[in-house]
Amino acid sequence: MNSWDDGGFRKAIEATGKKNIVMAGLWTEVCVTWPTLNMLDKGYNIFVVEDACGATSQAAHEAALSRMAQAGAARMTTIPTLLEFQRDWARHEHYDALMGILKEHAGAYGVGVEYAYMMVHHAPQSAKKPQVVPKKSH
Repeated sequence: MNSWDDGGFRKAIEATGKKNIVMAGLWTEVCVTWPTLNMLDKGYNIFVVEDACGATSQAAHEAALSRMAQAGAARMTTIPTLLEFQRDWARHEHYDALMGILKEHAGAYGVGVEYAYMMVHHAPQSAKKPQVVPKKSH
């Protein structure tokens, strides 16, 4: 339940030499909160990607996020987390892969990416069309 209690996990984190850690997990109130609190205590900067976590209830999710934030963790969501890794559109190493992920999974932001591809880069529209769910008639 607390990955920080596992020596292999701790060694893997320590081996990176990094102090900024991105966290997400199945149970926000346990699997994410407990190691986050432990790592904050050890001087790590923790960024919790809250929409990549789940919980037993919305109240449990919010309480866990509040607890971690009060202890010093930063609350994040998926899109800004991904874009912080990209940092600048001039960095092309992972640009196409990231844009593919965003176009397919980032909702309105993904639609904006598709629009930019077409208008700025003069790329053809993606073959994958958004799904339209027909209204049920009563």
